[in-house]
Amino acid sequence: MRLKIVQTGEPVLRAPARPLSVDEINMPGMSELLTHMRDTMRDAPGVGLAAPQVGLGIQLAVIEDRADYLAGIKPEILAERERAPVQYFALFNPRIVKYSEETTEFFEGCLSVAGFSGLVRRSRTVTVEYLNELGEPQTLEASGWFARILQHEIDHLNGRLYIDRMETRTFSTMDNIARHWNGVPIPVVREKLGITEDQTGEN
Repeated sequence: MRLKIVQTGEPVLRAPARPLSVDEINMPGMSELLTHMRDTMRDAPGVGLAAPQVGLGIQLAVIEDRADYLAGIKPEILAERERAPVQYFALFNPRIVKYSEETTEFFEGCLSVAGFSGLVRRSRTVTVEYLNELGEPQTLEASGWFARILQHEIDHLNGRLYIDRMETRTFSTMDNIARHWNGVPIPVVREKLGITEDQTGEN
């Protein structure tokens, strides 16, 4: 079953999501919810989906960056973004316990801000603690695009959208990103749009 992805303006996207107990994670209906969220993410398509995006204020996200999503992207762009396939997995009650001081900036979109994108600066590497589908504690370290996905989805669980962090002068439709900035180095984008360092959006 495909779930409805709510759009910015829905209050659930702006409220901190509720942590789940291990008993709740192991409830019979949770497996069905995970399947629906996974299918909805793939159908969109997207590389991550947080429960608030389907109207549920709980600390749950699913992530998957499929190899076929990368097939049409130039190798040099994949290398610049440090992007590689990520197998499907679910995170309950995730929290970022370490951010790298080193940051990267790329255009970012969101299934709940459909049709738009903007430049977002995020930590290049993060360490995340979470519970898996069995309610077992896990820790992972991610860098590059995977780290960006994690930060984006965990923001959702804390009532934040990428538009809160973006460089506002870069906010654009996806069509205009493709028309004007596809393949253009980020420093050139900033220069062309007249962005100075002290105008960077909140991090």
